[in-house]
Amino acid sequence: MKKVWIILAIVALALLIFGSSCVSKYNQLVTLNEGIAGAWSQVENVLQRRNDLIPNLVNTVKGYAAHEQEIFENVAQARSQWASAKTINEKVRANAALESALGRLLAVVERYPDLKASQNFLALQDELAGTENRIATERRRYNEVVRQYNTLVRRFPTNLVAKVTGFEYKQVYFEAQEGAQEVPPVSF
Repeated sequence: MKKVWIILAIVALALLIFGSSCVSKYNQLVTLNEGIAGAWSQVENVLQRRNDLIPNLVNTVKGYAAHEQEIFENVAQARSQWASAKTINEKVRANAALESALGRLLAVVERYPDLKASQNFLALQDELAGTENRIATERRRYNEVVRQYNTLVRRFPTNLVAKVTGFEYKQVYFEAQEGAQEVPPVSF
């Protein structure tokens, strides 16, 4: 009879340890999943900041380069695509289009020396550069949280808990745009 109680106690202890481990793994998954949501929210925050700066930048450049209408339309279209994007993947694609349009806008600026010397333009350009740095930082943080989450979801035994509780691998990393590995030409 004593052996039965010892065996039951060992089984109960093993179940308690296993249950605690599962709860701990589940809590880690929840924490990292919420971390992804928080990191994405911060990415959206700085992207919105850039989106808010763009009309001022465009209006400043328009005063000097009125005949560059296509560039302004591309920037406006890319900006509205970003504003109407709903999913993370749509926002990532819209952000890439916006970055491309801004790059073309800044290329136009290079043709106007008076514009480049304007205090308003310099202040806007400085704000935009600071915002781009913030975006890069937040993207890096977001990618890091997604990496941590994905690593945990794939590790044993957490992968078993993840499958049972519905946590899945996330494919939503920020990646460099096509052609980003090429060095841009610099001319004086």
